[in-house]
Amino acid sequence: MPSALGEPPHARPQPPKRLGRDMRQKAQRKNKQRKTALVAGSGAALKLSPFFSLLFLLACWHWITARALISPILVPPPSAVFTALADALADGSLAKHSATTLEEMLYGLAIGLGIALALGYAIAKVPLLEYILSPIIVAFQSTPIVAYAPLLVIWFGQGPQSKVVTTAVIVFFPALMNMIVGIRGVSPRLRDMMRSLKASRWQTFRHLELPAALPVLLAGLKTSTTLAIIGAVVGEFVASGSGLGFLVTLARNQYDTPLVFVSVLTMTAIALSLYSLVTLLEWRLLAWQRRSAL
Repeated sequence: MPSALGEPPHARPQPPKRLGRDMRQKAQRKNKQRKTALVAGSGAALKLSPFFSLLFLLACWHWITARALISPILVPPPSAVFTALADALADGSLAKHSATTLEEMLYGLAIGLGIALALGYAIAKVPLLEYILSPIIVAFQSTPIVAYAPLLVIWFGQGPQSKVVTTAVIVFFPALMNMIVGIRGVSPRLRDMMRSLKASRWQTFRHLELPAALPVLLAGLKTSTTLAIIGAVVGEFVASGSGLGFLVTLARNQYDTPLVFVSVLTMTAIALSLYSLVTLLEWRLLAWQRRSAL
């Protein structure tokens, strides 16, 4: 309906306050869009940073070897390493030795974690066990794994059993300590609440202790997975007829440096793969933490 001045209502000039508010809202929306674009760009750059770091490392490696700054016996060129990798894949030796080491790792990791988690829970619940067992555990852990690896070979033989035990021993201590810290870190108020609800020990463990200790346990699992390959390879160095440690020893005796590089890079790839799997497991199991933080 036209106004008294003969202008339609929508043609009236808006009050200055409303104009200023609209302009501020538009500016805020633009700033928010700009920040979102910056965050997306920085996130993409962050995801690609390992790839660029690898390219930079390869470029430096190629530059050093191409100018013969280091003897190729000590540091072979990347092309020689790639050739050795192709040969090891073609004849199946790399797959065979990698499978042996991976099998020893997984068995040792499972045994070591199982014993460590069970014993760690018992120590966390019964402090007397800590006073009894801690000197033995610390003394055993403070000894380098290389020192008693030959004894494990003598006791368990030159087969995969000694490598499994070596792996279990080296992953035992980090998992044990994280289990103790995780269980003891549960809030006493939450324990009192579970008692007031007349929860059983199993219900308390399942619904309170395990979820509360899970972040610490998964952090320990990350450490254990990276240590597992060390235990398996050390056992293979001492005495073995297969495995990546055996392959490194064989290549070293033959002065086949490219094959040594291939073996070491394969160990790294296995460790990174297991670490990534644990990270993915952590992301799935701790989704409730991210939801509660929102």
